Amino acid sequence: MQKNDVIYIAGHRGLVGSALVRRLAKDGCTNLLLRRSSELDLRNQAAVNAFFAEHKPAYVFLAAAKVGGIVANDTYPADFIRDNLQIQTNIIDAAYRNGVKKLLFLGSSCIYPKLAPQPMPENCLLTGPLEPTNECYAIAKIAGLKMCAAYRRQYGFNAISVMPTNLYGPEDNFDLQTSHVVPALIRKFHEAKVAGAATVSVWGTGQPRREFLHVDDLADACVYLMRNYDGEELVNIGVGQDITIGELARLVAEVVGFEGDIQFDVEKPDGTPRKLLDVSKLTSIGWKAGIDLREGLAQAYAWYTENEVRQSGPDM
Repeated sequence: MQKNDVIYIAGHRGLVGSALVRRLAKDGCTNLLLRRSSELDLRNQAAVNAFFAEHKPAYVFLAAAKVGGIVANDTYPADFIRDNLQIQTNIIDAAYRNGVKKLLFLGSSCIYPKLAPQPMPENCLLTGPLEPTNECYAIAKIAGLKMCAAYRRQYGFNAISVMPTNLYGPEDNFDLQTSHVVPALIRKFHEAKVAGAATVSVWGTGQPRREFLHVDDLADACVYLMRNYDGEELVNIGVGQDITIGELARLVAEVVGFEGDIQFDVEKPDGTPRKLLDVSKLTSIGWKAGIDLREGLAQAYAWYTENEVRQSGPDM
């Protein structure tokens, strides 16, 4: 991948896509191909085929997806499976048919079995039942990485799949109805601090453990793998450490400056008990995360306070 290659970033306005734009721009890449969802509906097969035929990108980062937290996944399962299947199927097939040199597909750690061994190795995929609250999203993502593997086997298409852990950072979605846990906590604690509230309610028991990766670290890993990895097997991307949701909530409260009490709503679902990725494969390839969680949360909070709160999910 050279600086003057045409590189298409699908989903460039979302959390991951915007980080990829920043990372590639930092490297001096000058031909970034970017389209808003209003300009190109990735669910429209004919439109996607025409786009690839016209612009002939050399490399593709497939970061476009319909994403959300527990509430969104549990409330809109049909939207999550339909939109994600359409988006990834259209892009992977069009990339192959139009001579793309290499495609990187972004999965999600939620596709692993609910009770997977911890930390989760890549080979535990499809070895047990999924977490019910995000099953439709997970099935769509599994189909995407299997499609990449199938196109590699049958057509020799150089498509690789990566499996990021829970992400946070600039350009995140802070809508409480559709956001993931870190932006939701940042917004809750900030609004409570501003309002002078005595307590903040957090979903679940606070006991589940989660791993959190700054999105700029993810972008760096994706660019590194695009340049240095060509295997069929998926690659986990994470930090190799996790904390409880309770510990995360207290850390976010500290970063935000909220000094009240935290109450855990045990009537709300916890989700998967633990999600920690085995990143030994990624480490052996030569990459590891570099942004400390506290430092990363401070960056995310600074971005939130300096920008308008997003009222909708990331752009597709």
